[in-house]
Amino acid sequence: MRPQRFRMVALLALLSLASLLGAQRRDPGQSHSSSASPVTAPPAGAVIGPLSMIHPPAPDHAFPNGETYSYFAEWRIWTAGTVKLGISNDSSGQKVHGSADSLGVVSALYPVHDRFDSIFDKASFCSQNLKKHIEEGFRAHDSLITYNYQRRKSILDETNLKTKERKRVENDIPGCVTDVVSGLYYLGAQPLIPGASYRFPINDGGQTVEVQAKVEAKEILKLPAGTFNSIRVSSEVVSGPLSKRGKVWIWYSDDSRRIPVQMRGRMFWGTLTFKLQQIENK
Repeated sequence: MRPQRFRMVALLALLSLASLLGAQRRDPGQSHSSSASPVTAPPAGAVIGPLSMIHPPAPDHAFPNGETYSYFAEWRIWTAGTVKLGISNDSSGQKVHGSADSLGVVSALYPVHDRFDSIFDKASFCSQNLKKHIEEGFRAHDSLITYNYQRRKSILDETNLKTKERKRVENDIPGCVTDVVSGLYYLGAQPLIPGASYRFPINDGGQTVEVQAKVEAKEILKLPAGTFNSIRVSSEVVSGPLSKRGKVWIWYSDDSRRIPVQMRGRMFWGTLTFKLQQIENK
């Protein structure tokens, strides 16, 4: 597996689509939070359509606070890495925390140790900020993406931990976006009725892109963490330079918890699958 391939799909495990967005993560910003509400009209220059929006969670939606999910990433015959994903109630909103670490052959070729923290507004599902600590091969950097809905800007501040170089870039966003970490919970909070489809904007500090998700079918999965009745959802980027570059499937548990029990990313070089190993409760 070439260096950036594991990075892109390990990140994908944290969100389902981060592998498609990782390549466009090249724009910096500054920190600022504000309340927001979904809108139907994107700003000038955006590549998302007028039907792409973030819908607030249902009034009775319960976030699985205190639960952490552990996955093994399988690529061909190898266990390529581990991923952890969890959610908790933070004083400033809902906090999603994640990690991705390479293992075995992949780690020997290209070590990966990434950490992510995303905060979103629990009432609107609008992302507030996303912090990343990235260690990938010879690369290491910290970044903070802040979503300023008053200015309609994503602001990325990034520091290269090797050279100490800093940069800042701003990009247009609509009135509400999700990010590549909390977006996994956003999609799971939708009704997920077989045959339904959803379009929503994702921003990872660069150009906002539109994701289309389709609810395909219900399946029973036997995994190391147990046997689950699940709902299979496919998703892909449908706007911008990364459009149609790959596809992701997520299997959510068919219950109120909507646990992402399995994830699979298919790119031109092959397929990587994440299977739930363990559920931890705090």
